[in-house]
Amino acid sequence: MREASPGTGFKASVLTLFPKMFPGSLGLSLAGRALETGLWSLEAVDIRDFASDKHRSVDDTPSGGGAGMVMRADVVAKAVDAVHQAGRPLIYLSPRGKPLTQARVRELAAGPGVTLLCGRFEGLDQRVIEARVMEEISLGDFILSGGEPAALALLDAIVRLLPGVMGKEISGEDESFEGGLLEYPHYTRPQVFEGREIPAVLTSGDHGRIKAWRRAEAEEATKSRRADLWEKFLAFSRKDSRKSD
Repeated sequence: MREASPGTGFKASVLTLFPKMFPGSLGLSLAGRALETGLWSLEAVDIRDFASDKHRSVDDTPSGGGAGMVMRADVVAKAVDAVHQAGRPLIYLSPRGKPLTQARVRELAAGPGVTLLCGRFEGLDQRVIEARVMEEISLGDFILSGGEPAALALLDAIVRLLPGVMGKEISGEDESFEGGLLEYPHYTRPQVFEGREIPAVLTSGDHGRIKAWRRAEAEEATKSRRADLWEKFLAFSRKDSRKSD
């Protein structure tokens, strides 16, 4: 079963055993409006449609023994070949993949679309991963029941960067990871909440001071919460400084 939205923009295909999970949250808010207006399109393809037996089997016991089941290479290959289009990245959501970064999200958003494969059970037969040259991506060092939640998250990250989706382009420029730092904290009315006031600098009207405060807060948050990002930021800053000398 396929569910597709018309449109000429970014095209996403998701291969899954649970097509009813899509569009899910992607059918709401900014992503949902963009889907309705054709800024991007989505088709959810049931992998079971490509099984050859009456039980629509997509998995089998692991070679060498062990617990669980493994998704079959032949069934998945048929599904990929029927759906995937040249020029699009073919991505398998897997905890064995490279960690997803905002830089990779931007690269994907700049392309024509993406084909996502959602794994289940103990995973996917390695031979089809290699034969179809799949890019393996992980959302983090944790295990999900399947690749569908990861696919939804990845598509959400991509779609919000597509031209015309976000109301103000600048709203994405200062967010976490965009400049190598975590984002600064935000405040809004009321002026006082349970005895806590909005930092005075933010209501000073001095845009130079506000910009400097936000930068300092972003640096402090990154340094205290994400030492790995802070080291990368410092290394990039040193490299950039040498170039400008």
